[in-house]
Amino acid sequence: MFRRSMNGEVVWTETTGYTGTTSGGKTFGIYDSESPSPMEMVLHGHAACSLIDVIDGLKHRKQNLEFIKVEIEADRADESPKAFTSVRMRYIVKGEVPEELVRRLIESSHQKHCSVGIMIARSGTELVWSLEMNS
Repeated sequence: MFRRSMNGEVVWTETTGYTGTTSGGKTFGIYDSESPSPMEMVLHGHAACSLIDVIDGLKHRKQNLEFIKVEIEADRADESPKAFTSVRMRYIVKGEVPEELVRRLIESSHQKHCSVGIMIARSGTELVWSLEMNS
């Protein structure tokens, strides 16, 4: 069986704080005044993962898409570990793309394709999403 692996590192120093580096050499700050916390990164990763699925699914209809975004909001447990208890995602789409297609792509993302979201949902987090279409 073929396994896809992913690696990198996170380093902390008193002067630079937490810095992540991917195996491809991409470097990013974590949990400082200008960088997201790990939980913010997970939440935004979920939104980005799903949005990528939707854009990829639109294929040749992307030229009809003027604008698309996902607004995200999450609740966390009061006590440690302060895991997500619910995530709400509001997709806002502007352009001449079929609403039913967009709905199917969002549903497919959450059920089959978005590995970040599926990990979150499998942890017991409630996921609710909505779609606003503007032409």
